[in-house]
Amino acid sequence: MGSILMQGVGTLLGLAVLAMVVFWFVQDVTQKKHTILRNFPVIGRLRYLFERQGEYFRQYFFANDREEMPFNRAVRSWVYRLAKNEGGIIGFGSTNNLSEPGNILFVSAPFAILEDERAPTPPLRIGEGYCREPFEARSIVNVSGMSYGAISAPAVRALSRGAAEAGCWLDTGEGGLSPYHLEGGCDVIMQIGTAKYGVRDKAGNLSPERLREIAPKVRAFEIKLSQGAKPGKGGVLPAAKVSEEIAAIRGIEPHADSISPNRHPDVANADQLLDMVARVRDLTGKPVGIKTAIGGWEFMRQLCEAVDRRGLAMAPDFLVIDGGEGGTGAAPQALMDHVALPISEALPRVVDALIEAELRDRVRVVASGKLVTSAKAAWALCAGADFINTARGFMFALGCIQALRCHANTCPTGITTHNGRLQRGLVVEEKYLRVAQYAANMNKEIDMIAHSCGLRHAREFRREHVRIVRSAYESVAFSTMFPYPETAKLRAVSGA
Repeated sequence: MGSILMQGVGTLLGLAVLAMVVFWFVQDVTQKKHTILRNFPVIGRLRYLFERQGEYFRQYFFANDREEMPFNRAVRSWVYRLAKNEGGIIGFGSTNNLSEPGNILFVSAPFAILEDERAPTPPLRIGEGYCREPFEARSIVNVSGMSYGAISAPAVRALSRGAAEAGCWLDTGEGGLSPYHLEGGCDVIMQIGTAKYGVRDKAGNLSPERLREIAPKVRAFEIKLSQGAKPGKGGVLPAAKVSEEIAAIRGIEPHADSISPNRHPDVANADQLLDMVARVRDLTGKPVGIKTAIGGWEFMRQLCEAVDRRGLAMAPDFLVIDGGEGGTGAAPQALMDHVALPISEALPRVVDALIEAELRDRVRVVASGKLVTSAKAAWALCAGADFINTARGFMFALGCIQALRCHANTCPTGITTHNGRLQRGLVVEEKYLRVAQYAANMNKEIDMIAHSCGLRHAREFRREHVRIVRSAYESVAFSTMFPYPETAKLRAVSGA
């Protein structure tokens, strides 16, 4: 009896499979969109399956440790070890090709700093003397802007608690200030995007009332002009994602499409930008900065000239420079691949512009753009940055596996999805510790590199402490590639 039943089930399954194959065959030969399927029905489906799954097969079976993009396995493993507090120790030798053009090499000191000569890396104050409540920033490495909505509630909660533990700041991203950002009690920087989410009135204009309401909850405000992954590109938050909660946080109508303009409608030049900076600072008493990608030198020239005309009090308290290699949940590939300068060129040029205009001591500089390792962060300090922002570094700390599904609501680690089943895998009580450990160990390793260069702490880095590989047999001092410029005052004295 049992064998007859099994035979019957097997027959039914066989007929079902046969029926499915026949269905696919008819469907493939009659459809008009895909040539491969019309010419090779059923079998051609394997091509599309392998195409969709190829990135995952390459990641685990075919790519070596230094091949993948945007972050290879060696870099991801480095971050994972720091987040798990396992240390950055490896054995036998580096897999990094030291002769590959673009590699950074730090200049080791012939006589190392003794233990008792080392000093803690000091905090820096932002807005000192120019706003009512300046911000003392304690950590070199901080959490870059990631909006609630772009990332999940558990992810934001873990970041908030981890940032508080590590003493670093957490940038809200342009989606507004949520209760989850405040949960851990960390230092929060409120980003004001082009749609002015969270600080807008019903017409979409900047709301003084909302600014005053939010100001006591945050340490600074950041006016976003653009980001490296999609400069000059706005966006649409579809109605399906505009829940009652999201609508309340952002100050928009629920269950309706919400459009982010490609720029602030009320900011069309440097003077209008400074007006907005001054207005937010006057209303809130907090430091106000600007986030932007850099496409050329006209923006910095105009900004510095406007500050020179109007006085130091009108200057932004900080600049966040985002390299063209910066990431985002979703952006057109044409913008991702080909618009805005990489951080390697943008950062030193921005710092030079500030030095020339005698604004370097007035304006703090924050660098971002794939700076997820201590070596890249230390390079940025050498180039002239005061602080480092990273988003994807902290995403790896949360458990990101680079599945490249940020835009599809199917993130397998629960970071960039609103699928409750997938979010369940992100345990806040576990992941916030990894966030904190990643930040703490990044700061520790940056100081370690500084000590190897003969410096007491990381804020003593200068351009002469790093070299850039040009070819297999040559590297060049970064200070030669980007020599420190003269100030306007020195040029006037020298007659240049």
